[in-house]
Amino acid sequence: MIKDNRDAVFKALGDPTRRIILDELAERSEMTLFELTTRLIMKHNLSITRQGIAKHLAVLEEAGLVQSVRRGKYRMIRFNREPLRDLLKGWLD
Repeated sequence: MIKDNRDAVFKALGDPTRRIILDELAERSEMTLFELTTRLIMKHNLSITRQGIAKHLAVLEEAGLVQSVRRGKYRMIRFNREPLRDLLKGWLD
């Protein structure tokens, strides 16, 4: 893993809302932005808009921690664990 990507991963993980997003995505294989927004509002009592979540997702995507795929009119969002594995591999091996 290159240093710049490590920095992006740490930046992404530094925000509690982004960590909650990853927790939610880890529980399910994938979600739409609407499903994710609903879960964050209902389950975590977050006061956040879909646009706010989209901004957090952009940071997570830049770090490689989430991937989004268009499926028809929906954008499906998935958690990608590989950057975390790569980040910890050097310290835990």
